[in-house]
Amino acid sequence: MNIDKIKSVYFVGAGGIGMSALIRYFLSKGKLVAGYDKTPSDLTKQLNEEGALIHYDDNVDLIPEVCRNPLETLVVYTPAVPSTHTELSYFQSAGFEVMKRARVLGEITGCTRGLCVAGTHGKTTTSSMIAHLLKQSHVGCNAFLGGILKNYDSNLLLSETSDLTVIEADEYDRSFHWLTPYMAVITSADPDHLDIYGTAEAYRESFEKFTSLIRPDGCLLMRKGIAVTPRLNTGVSCYTYSASEGGDFHAENIRIGNGTIVFDFVSPDGVIKDVELGVPVKVNIENGVAAMAIAWLNGATEEELKDAMQTFQGPKRRFDFRMKTDRCVLIDDYAHHPEELKASIQSVKELYAGRKVTGIFQPHLFTRTRDFAPEFAASLSLLDELILLDIYPAREEPIPGVTSSIIFDRVTIPAKRLCTKAELPGIIEAGAYDVVLMVGAGDIDRLVEPVKQILEKR
Repeated sequence: MNIDKIKSVYFVGAGGIGMSALIRYFLSKGKLVAGYDKTPSDLTKQLNEEGALIHYDDNVDLIPEVCRNPLETLVVYTPAVPSTHTELSYFQSAGFEVMKRARVLGEITGCTRGLCVAGTHGKTTTSSMIAHLLKQSHVGCNAFLGGILKNYDSNLLLSETSDLTVIEADEYDRSFHWLTPYMAVITSADPDHLDIYGTAEAYRESFEKFTSLIRPDGCLLMRKGIAVTPRLNTGVSCYTYSASEGGDFHAENIRIGNGTIVFDFVSPDGVIKDVELGVPVKVNIENGVAAMAIAWLNGATEEELKDAMQTFQGPKRRFDFRMKTDRCVLIDDYAHHPEELKASIQSVKELYAGRKVTGIFQPHLFTRTRDFAPEFAASLSLLDELILLDIYPAREEPIPGVTSSIIFDRVTIPAKRLCTKAELPGIIEAGAYDVVLMVGAGDIDRLVEPVKQILEKR
């Protein structure tokens, strides 16, 4: 791929969060950018305002003329798009250069020093933290993120001086195998995407393959206790981290109270005292330790690290406080794996000890629901009250017998109910709520604002 020779880029699945960062990148390079997505969203609206030409019907006739020359147009697609997609089939049969998003990201960042964050969960927040710490330091960085970072209202950060690039390394469809990390982080490797990998062993093996891609002058930072055996090249350093379980980097003297979390950051070189989390939830201690470790290894100073940690606002939809009053709290979170869900609920319960926590959860994918129904139920049973929505199918067709009921029937708390998206506003209108956690990776985010408006009126 020679970016200089490309005049236009066409995206099939333009509204995905990873795709949108690439759209912004090519717009910044002066390329003509167009594309298709299944449904309009706030993000696609924003991309249109920034100069992209996005439409919502799978129709070859809607492809702009500027994107019809195979010699000048690059076509980028996401694996979530089915192979039967009409526009994608047109480009593939007409001789266009057609690449998966992951490969394009790998080629763009291959000539930089990539700081690649992988993991079943924690990667979006951790990579966003690293990007913010470096951006606010004298070091600087570029970043392709899997969430909209609230400090910058973007998932793309560019630098004219730094050759460091923070990359969220997605394991879905083995996408992260296109990357060549300078430094890699593995936050977790709990089995997921078994529709792709088949077994938990194959899933973990893909992370081991990822470690073998690290440059010989680089390093691996891995959460202590992860069941992954690194396959490192000669010369690659390896560090461990944790929140409070030891390791080369960890936290000590953790203080939680009055809506704040403060800890001391321990590194091989000493201790940085009284680090305050800008997003004060317990899971961010671990994410923060990893982020500070990578920024520290790249030369950020003690004061730069402390200041940036305190000002970090987090990515949208990652423990995102949408309403916070003495009467009611509303939190929006992207958690869609049982372990993520467990961590999110436990963080809320600890932050608001003694208050009633209601969870509104939308399962994501039929296969994930089928594969992890007992684990989802165990996590959701930590709530005081559960409202469970229908499964969001995303790229999948229904599976006979797989509905939200296979989770619901296993949930052990008595205060639970199933409902559709259309029924949710009425249920919120009729109920009494204290702390509300809306969770899921589907389109539950579109219900957050209506729920917020109802809660604000009460």
